[in-house]
Amino acid sequence: MQGSVPPFLHAGFHSSARRHPDRPALTLDGRTWTYAELDHLARRWAAALTAVRGRPRRVAVLGHRSIVTYAGFLAALYTGATVVPLHTKYPAARNRDILCRARAEVLLADRGGAAQLRRGLLDGLGEVPAVVLPETDEAPAGLPDRGVRVLARGDVAATEPLTGREFPDPGDSAYLLFTSGSTGRPKGVPVSHANVSAFLRVNTERYGFTADDRFTNTFDQTFDLSVFDLFMAWGSGGCLVPLDNADLMAPLDFVRDHAVTVWFSVPSVAVLQHRRGRLKPGSLPSLRWSLFCGEALPATVAEAWQEAAPGSVLENLYGPTEATIACMAHRWDPRSSPERAVNGIVPIGTPYPGMAAAVLAEDGRPVADGEVGELCLSGAQVFDGYLDAPGQTESAFHTAAPYGGAPGRWYRTGDLVRRAADGEYGYLGRLDTQVKILGHRVETGEVEAHLLRQRGVAEAVVLPVPGDEDGVTVLAAVLSGDGLDIPAVDDGLRDSLPPYMIPLTYHTLDTFPLNSNGKVDRNALRARVTSGELAPFPL
Repeated sequence: MQGSVPPFLHAGFHSSARRHPDRPALTLDGRTWTYAELDHLARRWAAALTAVRGRPRRVAVLGHRSIVTYAGFLAALYTGATVVPLHTKYPAARNRDILCRARAEVLLADRGGAAQLRRGLLDGLGEVPAVVLPETDEAPAGLPDRGVRVLARGDVAATEPLTGREFPDPGDSAYLLFTSGSTGRPKGVPVSHANVSAFLRVNTERYGFTADDRFTNTFDQTFDLSVFDLFMAWGSGGCLVPLDNADLMAPLDFVRDHAVTVWFSVPSVAVLQHRRGRLKPGSLPSLRWSLFCGEALPATVAEAWQEAAPGSVLENLYGPTEATIACMAHRWDPRSSPERAVNGIVPIGTPYPGMAAAVLAEDGRPVADGEVGELCLSGAQVFDGYLDAPGQTESAFHTAAPYGGAPGRWYRTGDLVRRAADGEYGYLGRLDTQVKILGHRVETGEVEAHLLRQRGVAEAVVLPVPGDEDGVTVLAAVLSGDGLDIPAVDDGLRDSLPPYMIPLTYHTLDTFPLNSNGKVDRNALRARVTSGELAPFPL
């Protein structure tokens, strides 16, 4: 991706398909598609999408790590539509709710998606989308009897590829994701072409990827970090090499076998490899870039990964979906970064060009450097507001003037941070995980950081749970690690924290449950602790 990026998401792919038609664009399930082949496939499917519903406004793509999910994402963009990613691992009820709220006009599905259609995915929808099934020979049984228009494999294959291109307005939504909401119902986050183009432009200049780079794809397309994988790879003319679930259990072998040069994942993947002793010095020689985002990155894990990939530059990225993928970064320096770590966690760094960060108190006033407050963001990557939720949108923003002058519109991340004198931001935890124990404010992230310093502790999650029938809140710690000595861990914690920050109970678990984005599922852990399924360790 050379020079300036036009203000729409798939501009870089267009450019690479013209400049590098015969270079590999995607390696999946033992097959490689060139840029010309992937472009041709996406255009054919785009024509099929328009054949069933004119020029659709929103196209849902239902699948998992299949050619349909990759070429289908492009196909939807080619029609000028907003892409609405769904997941075959989601319950049908959740996918149905997203289809309804997104008002998707066409559903593009792979074989796994077709199976959900047979199980009644479209039942009960007021407006039923047209269906395109490039991998299925006929319409599945069980579709609503309301004249649903379906194009199956034969019809799609006979469609002439789309020749023209729809150029979206920069303000149009490129994709629409649904993230967890405090109300129990996902929030729709529309991200515009202008938002994501600003992100791509910054990262193009930051990393200088080339057509020789080979990129991992560890994220599902329902997770916005996947947009980096796809469009930074394709914008540079490089090759995307997705990992399946089995590969994620042994990612270091995958990196070596596929000569990967750009790694991007949540830190949990690296934590697990570190815990298993697989991050041997020099074991990842092909990597040029090692990028982590989505949760806190322990400094000890960053050190081990850097030693395993000594030829790579390691960065810790930060950014909520509402600020488009990532908007801050810290570049790891083995000499200085460990000292900059806050509670053992790598800093989240400084804002990207075009973005501004502020640490604000609840009333919108800025706090001084070194004091704790909520991280708020402003700039080109910040979305306009939630889908059909003006109340949630209003509460998500501060109208403040942290630098003087006229008030601005600042997105409230809900993350607690501290800004150092050198301008770097350190992550301290979530605003909504702050609890009071005996009247004292406690950040569970701080307790977790101290637990991770104890001998034998590989992973630690601290949860606020009801301590008795009156609902008094106490802390429970869930730990994993080899040879855990819980009394010694408790003693070590008491050496560094005040009594009110010590967990009342300790629980052990070999493998932590993960949510669909690959992060530790804290709700599932809390349920297992409070139900008694995870018995406390006797102290």
